[in-house]
Amino acid sequence: MKLKNGIFLAPFHPVDEDPTLAIQRDMELIEHLDRLGYDEAWIGEHHSAGFEIIPSPELFIAAVAERTRRIKLGTGVVSLPYHNPLMAANRIIQLDHQTKGRVMFGVGPGLLPSDAFSMGIDPSTQRDRMVESIEVILRLWKGERVTHKTDWFTLQDATCQLLPFSDPHPEICVASSVTPSGGKLAGRHGFGMLCVAATQAGGYDALAINWEIANKTAAENGKKMDPSRLRLVGPVHIAETREKAFENVKFGLEKWQGYFSGISAVAGREATENQSAEQMVENGVAVIGTPDDAITQIRRLQKKQGDFGVFLQLAHNWADFENTKKSYEMWQRYVTPVINGANAARETALNWAKDNKERFIGAAMSAAMQTIQKHHEDEAKKGKKAAE
Repeated sequence: MKLKNGIFLAPFHPVDEDPTLAIQRDMELIEHLDRLGYDEAWIGEHHSAGFEIIPSPELFIAAVAERTRRIKLGTGVVSLPYHNPLMAANRIIQLDHQTKGRVMFGVGPGLLPSDAFSMGIDPSTQRDRMVESIEVILRLWKGERVTHKTDWFTLQDATCQLLPFSDPHPEICVASSVTPSGGKLAGRHGFGMLCVAATQAGGYDALAINWEIANKTAAENGKKMDPSRLRLVGPVHIAETREKAFENVKFGLEKWQGYFSGISAVAGREATENQSAEQMVENGVAVIGTPDDAITQIRRLQKKQGDFGVFLQLAHNWADFENTKKSYEMWQRYVTPVINGANAARETALNWAKDNKERFIGAAMSAAMQTIQKHHEDEAKKGKKAAE
């Protein structure tokens, strides 16, 4: 199975830069990835804390879809407890039509505690509400007319006036970090999984466990999990040398770490904020180095997890924009071909040519000598004919 490439864009933007330009740069980055041939981009939803400044991934996707040609665009994720299910269902259907099937529906309970607090939502209710919401959305996408009353939303004879463009609907992917709730929901419905903390200590340790839970739950519900729809997320910055990569990330790594330290740890990053760049690399949390180091990280994840379909680089702005874009380009040029064996046939052809060099050159030289000899013979015949 070939590994696809993508980005998970929260996004993270320090509070010392202009937010308008930051969002414009995010759109420019997705355009850059589309040109490079990246497969996916997932965009987050956050409403507080000032650092992750896209509150509506749907609005961002609608804009960037007009600027790109082939890259698939996902909500990473829509926090379902924050929305009426009919509204969430209709927004994704509209995007499905506008993008002609390029949209993916990533869902989760909501990550930032400050978001839930701002809306008066009890964090202990969020996972149950996520499950309740997605099950109603699935009914709406089938064209059912739904009446459903809960303590947080009411639907009365509700139906979607448009059905999805995609058949039967856009791909659904559920966020999974440390707890088994994401795996259980994914298994129950055969959804994809977004392992948003795959390289963090707790998330890495839970990888195989949560996938096992998803597969077991799927079997109990007559479903089968598809590893091609399993996505692992981790931070990466690569350059020509390790020294240059470490120098590059001095631009923004400390600000990124300070954000998580300031809001208290989320998404399994409890240890990240206190680690140096070197410690993050040593502990497998991040890749800061060369394409070879990135390849090592992918092999490490494959050994831990088994097959998975997509690696999503966590967007982080550790380096300035030019070096960030170059890192993504180097991944596509030098990491992807190795992981997917894209140059295997070329290497075979080159080795074959080298191994048979003497035979080929000998035959070519012999052919050249024969051509020269024939030329001399022809010239001699012309001279003889002219003399007669």
